[in-house]
Amino acid sequence: MIKSLFWIGLIAMAISMPASIQAQAPTEFASPIIIAHRGASGERPEHTLEAYQLAIDQGADYIEPDLVFTKDGVLVARHENEISGTTDVAERPEFAARITGKVIDGEEVYGWFTEDFTLAELKTLKADERLQQLRPENAAYDGQFDVPTFAEIIALVRAAEEKTGRRIGLYPELKHPGYFEAIGFRPVDSLLAVLRSAGYSGDDPVFIQSFEATPLVQIKFRSDFKGIQLIASEGGPADAPQLSYAQFVQPAGLKQVASYAYGIGADMRLILNDDGTPTDLVANAHAAGMKVHAWTLRRENAFMPDALKSNDNPKGVGGLPPLMGLLVNAKVDGIFTDHPHAAVTLRESGNYEP
Repeated sequence: MIKSLFWIGLIAMAISMPASIQAQAPTEFASPIIIAHRGASGERPEHTLEAYQLAIDQGADYIEPDLVFTKDGVLVARHENEISGTTDVAERPEFAARITGKVIDGEEVYGWFTEDFTLAELKTLKADERLQQLRPENAAYDGQFDVPTFAEIIALVRAAEEKTGRRIGLYPELKHPGYFEAIGFRPVDSLLAVLRSAGYSGDDPVFIQSFEATPLVQIKFRSDFKGIQLIASEGGPADAPQLSYAQFVQPAGLKQVASYAYGIGADMRLILNDDGTPTDLVANAHAAGMKVHAWTLRRENAFMPDALKSNDNPKGVGGLPPLMGLLVNAKVDGIFTDHPHAAVTLRESGNYEP
């Protein structure tokens, strides 16, 4: 049994929820849902409108933007608030003096940070491929695409829905919400304001995810949107250093998480044993009443289990179909992937042979 003041506080908040804002089932998609991880990031630089559009064109059910703040309080899509690896900021002499060091979630980080740039300044930058060595084809697009705002991503989704007649889900992640809260931003309020201004409610296909628990409790308390607790294979939430993710995945921990979250987003290493058989995590999470979304399905050998690597080349294409088959066999409800076209095609065919 997990015992801490943090958990007690979370549960007290969750129990006090009015019945009118209890989570409802989202819009139905085929199972498992296919979540375009940062867009079609295996084929375009991540977190760009072009990556999201390609993912939509490829049939992804949800697109996933990671959200951080600009200096003037606008939510933009970047993998991290430190942007030297995902933009051309290091090549821009006018911003050379902005380089600095900060402590983010207990880690010392050195570089350029979104919260030190206004939106207008950030819009002068161009996106770069983050995994330059593994994805040289994506690097060919460096310098072509902008850094999008969350509002621009929603506008893209709405336009695509109007054009195609199908629903397209949103799966935003609040990055480092405790850090941003501490320096004067309001991550949950800002996110909810953008969603509501665009006409979204809890009845729409929207999941809000975080590695921290506090913002998910706030979301449950302040809205009817569905929260997803992200769980890594090691470490613990930055907002509760006394806890570990290993505690979250125990049956007692999952019951606690279920009091404030609709589901969990789990590292696939927590879902699959080394031999590819399922662990008990999915069954235990389902028993607690939660959905399970696995991350992250990628085709490169660098991200593959040893048994599914095609060779020693990190850029080589490994066994994505059988790996997806193992996740489907484990009965996950959703899969994050950098390669939505492959995942959608495999789901439709049901053939996961290499």
